[in-house]
Amino acid sequence: MEGGSSSETGEKVDKQKGLKLGSVLPNIEPFMPRKNFYDPRELRSWAKKTGFVSTFSGETDRGSVSGRNVENESEKLDLEKVIEKKESLSPKIEIDPILGRTRNRGVEIEQDLRVGNGRKRNERDGEIRDENQRNRAGLEPKNEERRDGLNGAGNGNANVAVAGNGNGNGVQPAAQVTELKKEDGEGDGEMGFLGNPDGEDPSYGGWHRSPKMKCGLRENPGFVPLIYYGLQHFLSLAGSLIFIPLIIVPIMGGSDKDTATVISTMLLVSGITTILNSFLGTRLPLVQGSSFVYLAPALAIMNSREYRNLTEHRFRHIMREIQGAIIVGSICQSILGFSGLMSYLLRLINPVVVAPTVAAVGLAFFSYGFPQAGSCVEISLPQIVLVLIFTLYLRGISIFGHKVFRIYAVPLSAIIIWAYAFFLTAGGAYNFKGCDPDIPSSNILIDACRKHAYTMKHCRTDVSNAMRTAAWVRIPYPLQWGIPIFRMRTSIIMVFVSLVASVDSVGTYHSASVVINLKPPTPGIVSRAIGLEGFCSLLAGLWGSGTGSTTLTENLHTISVTKVANRRAVVFGALFMIFFSFIGKVGAILASIPLALAAAILCFTWALIVALGLSTLQYTQTASFRNIMIVGASLFLGLSIPAYVQQYQPESSLILPSYLIPYSAASDGPVHTGSADFDFAFNALLSLNMVVTLVVAFVLDNTVPGSRQERGVYLWSRTDDIMTDPSSLSDYTPPSKVARFFRWAKCLGCSLHRWEP
Repeated sequence: MEGGSSSETGEKVDKQKGLKLGSVLPNIEPFMPRKNFYDPRELRSWAKKTGFVSTFSGETDRGSVSGRNVENESEKLDLEKVIEKKESLSPKIEIDPILGRTRNRGVEIEQDLRVGNGRKRNERDGEIRDENQRNRAGLEPKNEERRDGLNGAGNGNANVAVAGNGNGNGVQPAAQVTELKKEDGEGDGEMGFLGNPDGEDPSYGGWHRSPKMKCGLRENPGFVPLIYYGLQHFLSLAGSLIFIPLIIVPIMGGSDKDTATVISTMLLVSGITTILNSFLGTRLPLVQGSSFVYLAPALAIMNSREYRNLTEHRFRHIMREIQGAIIVGSICQSILGFSGLMSYLLRLINPVVVAPTVAAVGLAFFSYGFPQAGSCVEISLPQIVLVLIFTLYLRGISIFGHKVFRIYAVPLSAIIIWAYAFFLTAGGAYNFKGCDPDIPSSNILIDACRKHAYTMKHCRTDVSNAMRTAAWVRIPYPLQWGIPIFRMRTSIIMVFVSLVASVDSVGTYHSASVVINLKPPTPGIVSRAIGLEGFCSLLAGLWGSGTGSTTLTENLHTISVTKVANRRAVVFGALFMIFFSFIGKVGAILASIPLALAAAILCFTWALIVALGLSTLQYTQTASFRNIMIVGASLFLGLSIPAYVQQYQPESSLILPSYLIPYSAASDGPVHTGSADFDFAFNALLSLNMVVTLVVAFVLDNTVPGSRQERGVYLWSRTDDIMTDPSSLSDYTPPSKVARFFRWAKCLGCSLHRWEP
């Protein structure tokens, strides 16, 4: 490395620009090493003077660089003018670590946020990052001489880019240029997620580094920790796994025993589908379970006109029709995934589409949430307050190194309020003279008791007969409710709902890969996972769990809080779910939770889904007017259009409770074409918030012009990266025998050596 230029042309350029650059940058003598001897300390001292910053660890110390090179605000402005004119800046040459070839990134010097993948690379980067932190604190690292030699000589990393001018004066480092670009509004605050802000096609590595996981994807911490981590993972998702049957079974006319059976069935299906996803799907540590995406259409089906006055075997009739609809929708979802069509559909699915769609899933139940919880405010209000205190105010408190209140907010608060409700019941708070809580409200003859029947049903902890009627051992089996009923009207509804579930899962896959510090999956891997989710929903339809199966969005929050992203732990937890499903009394205990308590917990769960959906906008330019209008319009129309359809209430509103009237629009909506099946399906789809939101966001995002950076296009791994280094996506590869069986299906990402889009 030489400090100056010997050519006459270089001297002329130096004379012309020397005054301008000299006012900003210090005059530093060229580094002249001793013959046959390089002192790392001298290299480091010279590097500090020139402002050279190595990107070996994937990070730059912005604070120290800016403090070292810019003394006041006027010098910042002068330097900004120099950079804008791009005078005497040599282009940045970057060597791709995977493909081994150089890429010219232009004359602007920008921060390289590429993150290394693989456990060894992450550990190495973590050590170097810790050393950088010690340097900022004034501490001296142990391996100082080795790092100085790497940074000073420029041999330590292929991604290091050095820019200098002809007279040997160093230019402003990468981090400082990035900061100045942000002040002008040229840069993007989310550049780590979006890649190159110049509009270039970013590579797979352009995202921020996530916090280090306590237990990585492939680690084996031991048998006992795996059991603990697995149970921890599923307990934190208790609100999503077990509370849907507490809503749908009573509405369907089922007994307490039926509620316990459906809960056991859900535990079994969730365990089986989670294991399948861990071995054959994306292989990410994601839990498969009963999804709230399928809850709204299930409520629309069970509140149809023909089932309102049905009394005999009403539960089995509704369950069999829901089973048939889920089976048809799951078959279409499997075809979409296994045929490879999902690979092409991914080009049209962006965060601007995913964010409002997922948020609409949670907002769809605002008419049910607190109206149902308000039936017993002395239980529901303390439950909501307690879970918010645990998750927000006590989130930083650790007990034995574990943030108990954040991880177990739902089960811990539910146990406390459940015990509180038990003492209220035992203390006689809900005892009314001459009234028996075991008598159904339809058989109560005394007017005073009929008035208090609703309170006793929702507040007492002893109204459930499941503990007395449920068997100790019962194995859920397919078609346990009878042969499914296939009808055109409900099948059309579930086909569209399966598309919503697929869009929801696409966003979860990408976000999970970012949280775990993995490369994003390829479109083929996403197609394989969507096809497998369709097969899992098919199993849920055959067993009769009441809803389809998909990836739980709340799982991202669990991974972020627990810092556990271990595949084995999720499999161990799934095995426990299967074991508990065989014990009938477990489902009976869960079925005895008061309805007001369950509704209060679901208020928090649905709010979490809304927040997680909107957080997907971090991958886009959130300040863009285009994105603001698309998200706002899709959410508003997704709530307003269903409200218009839902105002067509049944002839007698006394047939249904007030919180179920919005889900009765399928039979009483404004669409009348002469075809009963089409009218029912179209009215039902227009009354579903997530379907309307998806359609509006999908159309607007793919028709309104916008750059890739502005839209926040999801970054999926590319073909040339995989062909060069197939092991980079080995975490997504199925076991060898399975991959060999599906080798013919290149579009599914099983044959990574010859993957094609």
